[in-house]
Formats: sequence, structure tokens, C-alpha cells
Amino acid sequence: MRPLIQLFEQLLAPTAQRFDRALDNPQSTQEFVQLDICDRLIKSEYGKSFGIRSVADWQRVPIVDYDQLQPWILREQNSQRKQIPLTPEPILFYEKTSGSSGAVKWIPYTRSLRKSFNQMFCVWAHDLIKNGPKFSTGRLYACISPQLDLLDSETENSLSLQDDLDYLDGWLRWLLRPWLVMPEKLECLQDIHRFKHQLALALLQAEKLEIISIWSPSFLQVHLNYIQQNSQSLREELQGKISSERRELLREPQIPWSKIWSNLKLISCWDAATAADGADGLRSHFPDILVQGKGLLATEAPMTIPLIEAQGYVPVLDEVFFEFEDDRGSLHGLHELSIGQDYTIILSQKGGLYRYRIGDRVRAISMYRQTPCLEFLGRDGAISDLVGEKLQETFVRHILECLTFQGTSFKMLVPVANPPHYILLLDRAKEAPEVLAQHLDLALSVSTQYHRARLLDQLAPLEVFISPQIPDFLALYRLRSGSIWGGIKHPILATSPINAALFCELKFWLQSNS
Repeated sequence: MRPLIQLFEQLLAPTAQRFDRALDNPQSTQEFVQLDICDRLIKSEYGKSFGIRSVADWQRVPIVDYDQLQPWILREQNSQRKQIPLTPEPILFYEKTSGSSGAVKWIPYTRSLRKSFNQMFCVWAHDLIKNGPKFSTGRLYACISPQLDLLDSETENSLSLQDDLDYLDGWLRWLLRPWLVMPEKLECLQDIHRFKHQLALALLQAEKLEIISIWSPSFLQVHLNYIQQNSQSLREELQGKISSERRELLREPQIPWSKIWSNLKLISCWDAATAADGADGLRSHFPDILVQGKGLLATEAPMTIPLIEAQGYVPVLDEVFFEFEDDRGSLHGLHELSIGQDYTIILSQKGGLYRYRIGDRVRAISMYRQTPCLEFLGRDGAISDLVGEKLQETFVRHILECLTFQGTSFKMLVPVANPPHYILLLDRAKEAPEVLAQHLDLALSVSTQYHRARLLDQLAPLEVFISPQIPDFLALYRLRSGSIWGGIKHPILATSPINAALFCELKFWLQSNS
């Protein structure tokens, strides 16, 4: 199998070499990408509405978010032409986002946008084969999310990506299929419990598994929990299908995951901002395995790629045109960024999104070749404000990091509408909930607005709920709301308050599962 992996590396080498040349010339590369995207804009109804005739008119294109583009996307989403006013290129499908905030969004995908993801994957895979762990079997599990039974009139005419590999071109998907670990028709299962069970059986039978590629680390953690909780029945069902040694490992009170998948060399997942705790939890389960962050990868566009040599995340500068807004509102090109400074990303891609404020904040942390590496900081403008306390995500993250909850791999601060107060959700902790609530309330009181709201009894006392089942509950809630399981992100600070009914449901669910 190793010769085939080396052949795959050679096949990817030309793409990786072109990307390296782009990193050496970020300004000229970005200018070329801007021209390419602007040509598409000029031919679109959207571009014509602003009188765009050349790249010299670029500044006339407004900086927009999804709400401002939604009328353009919906105008012909269900038309027979499969084409929208935002791009002259035919639409392959609409992909539903499942981000940490906001309503469901449908992002149009063109062949060119899919190629951008394809190029990103080729560069990443080449870097792993060349500079990463020495793969020998190439066996790969790529995240599959269940369809469940969420289809309705809104989605029946829209295709949604359910598989990591669906982002890739057909030739590359065909090439990777023989290495995939996946039960047949797993993605068609509409029952969450059957999905968990079938995936657990498949993973436990994959003795030569080397790579796990997922989105959210919580997705893998949920399935590890399922295997742990159902180890006895899984052992019985797998009799004769896995080795006796592996069946014995399933007897242990705490399953040694590194021994279950002794060939595992890489877990690829989100590992920054709200996903940092979950990724650290996987690192504790697999201490000798490379848990590599995916970089900044959104439904709208690939933005950064992890490169081992760079020791960071480099922008996908040959496929996406970037503008960066600093805290004063000034715009900068990629080659103009200052190391140590924070920026909000405004991107233009090849699927019809132009000068799109995606809402992600990054910091330029180092240089690789001639291009800045970008660290994802979190969402821009993530604020919870029940009664004027205005808690910001960056502030809350800093407070929770300073409190250093021992043994915790999941934490989330959630506002409750009635009565107005906050609850901290933890998967585990060594201290009592009441003690943790006092410590957190005191720490949050560093914020003048929060302290005042507590003194005036505008905010009721903070509560702490602790249960390893909390990530499961939140995932089920998000699934009911239409999210895709594999891409569910749990923000460290929820910005939308939960209502009394959901709050009571959470408390009842935790009591029932305690």
C-alpha cells in the first residue's frame, strides 16, 4: 500500500508546487485571483446592478453579509435554470450551513467553487504525505452526517453535502473511495441511534484505520461515548468479526482508544476557538497521534490550510480573494497584514459571494515564505446581552481559560431568557457546581456591566450543570433545528438565549440521564 501512497503524493505534487509559488508571491497571486473573480462579477446581474465594468470598480461593490445576499440567492433557487444572478456559472447545488449562530443559510455551489476545495485538499494531503506521519495503509474515515428525517419542502430541491469527500472533484473522490472506511448507505440512515450503532460497528472493525477526518471534535467524542456505553452489546455483535484481543479491550472500564486503533496516525478536525476544548479532549484520548486542526474552513469557502512546515495555517490565496478589516475599519490586502494584529475577514470566492463578511476574526501570527499565517480567533461581534451586560465571546473565553476547569473538555456559557441569567454547561468537573458557579460569577463581575446587572438583580444567580451527556443533548437539539451533525459547532458563548421550555427540557433531560 505504501507505493500507492507515494504514487498519490506524486500525483498531487504539481498542485502543491503551484501553491508554494503562490506563497512566495502573495500580492501578485491575489491580484490575479481578484481579476478572475471580478470577471465573473461583471457578467452577473449582481455586478451589473452596481455598474461594475472592470476591477477598477471593485470598491463600488458593497461589503455584505448573508442577509443582504439572500434575496439574490432565493430569487432563482428553485428555477429550472439552476443559475442565480450572482454568477454566470451554473449552480450544482445549494449547501446548508450549520454554523454556531444565525438561521439556516443556503450557499450556492458551482464547479469552480468545488475546485477551490479540491485544490485545498490536494495541497493539504501532499503536505501530510511528505512531512507528516508515515502512512502505510491509507485507511481513512471521512465524516459522514446522517440525513435523519429532516427533509421538507424547503430542502427537497436542494442538495446538501453530507460527506467530507463531497467537497472534492469526482476524479479525486473516485481515487480515494477504495481507502474509505464506511458502511454501505450509512449516509442514508434517518435514525440517529441506528446511525451511531452502524458507525460504531464499522469503526471497531477498521483495525488498519490510519486517518480520521471530521469537522467538529465533538462528533467523534459522541461516538466514542456511544462505544463506551454500549461496549458489551457491541462486543457480542462483533464476535467473529474482530480479533479476540480487540474484543477484550472493549471489556475495560475505560476503553484504551489508542489500542483499539493502534494504526491510527492522524485525526483532522477543527481545533481553534470554540473547538479547542474538544480537540484537546481527543489529544488526551490519543496522546501519541497527530490531532491536526483543519484550519479555517467554512461552507462558504476554504480560507486557510494547515501546513506542517509552516507550523500554522496559510491562506488559500490562489483560490479566494481576501480583504482584511482592522478594528478601525480600514481594509488591508493579504500582503499588507501586520504580525500580531487582529482582523475581520471579508472574502470573495468563485461561487458568487463577493466582498462577503463571513464574520470570522483572525490574527496574523507569523510569516511562511512571503505570506502571513493566520490564527482563527472566533466570530466577530459574538455578544450576549440579556439586560445590558454585553458579554463578549473573547472576554468569556479568557475568563473560562483562567478558571482552568480540571478534567473538562466541553464548556459553554448559555443565556436563559426567563428568568434572565446564565448557565455554564460542562461535561465533567472535579468541583461542585455551586462552587464553580460562585467562582465564575465573581470572575465575570470584572465586567462592569455584568457586575451592575447582578447587583441590581437584573440577572439571577449563575448556575452550573455538569454531565457527560450535555454534548449529546445539544447535538440533538441542533439536529432538530436543521443542523448537519458532523458540522455542529458549540460556541463557548451562546448569543441567543434559550427559552423557558428548552431550559426545563434540559434540566429534565439531565435528571433523567444522571
